[in-house]
Amino acid sequence: MTDGSLTGHHRAASRRKTFGVGFVVAAIVIVVDQLTKNWAINALDGGRRIHIIWTLQFNLTYNSGMAFSKGSGLGPVIGAIAVIVVVGLVISLRRVSNTATLLATGLIIGGAIGNIVDRLLRGDGWFHGSVIDFIDFQWWPIFNVADMSVMIGAAMMVFGVSRPRGKIDPLSLS
Repeated sequence: MTDGSLTGHHRAASRRKTFGVGFVVAAIVIVVDQLTKNWAINALDGGRRIHIIWTLQFNLTYNSGMAFSKGSGLGPVIGAIAVIVVVGLVISLRRVSNTATLLATGLIIGGAIGNIVDRLLRGDGWFHGSVIDFIDFQWWPIFNVADMSVMIGAAMMVFGVSRPRGKIDPLSLS
């Protein structure tokens, strides 16, 4: 075996490792999102609200639209676009060059799939379900764990893109 093939082997192994991390992050987000939504459906049924601190409360709502409850009734279109975005992000995982971007992509994929699951399984037809929202600050639109994951992942990507090139990735897996 030559040094070049060994290096190529290590690079391939490193890519599989990082690719897998993206999927693990996405899977964790999906599981936590669905568990918290199921909790919310059971604990907040019938209009019950749970005050947490300051203006934060848990308050169950159903969103058939998109962010900030816009586009109500466009569930099938929103769902189809979300599936296309997820497929694109999964494909992009192969080209991810640093751990921060990998984690950000995993967060976005997991959050998008968490809300896609709601649209698929919590309604009367293909993509006619509503997304379960329950985290309510009372001065911001009500959201869920999937929404937080998408926003945190997007912010991480924006931060990563705006960072000067040549900096060492503090989260590097290799």
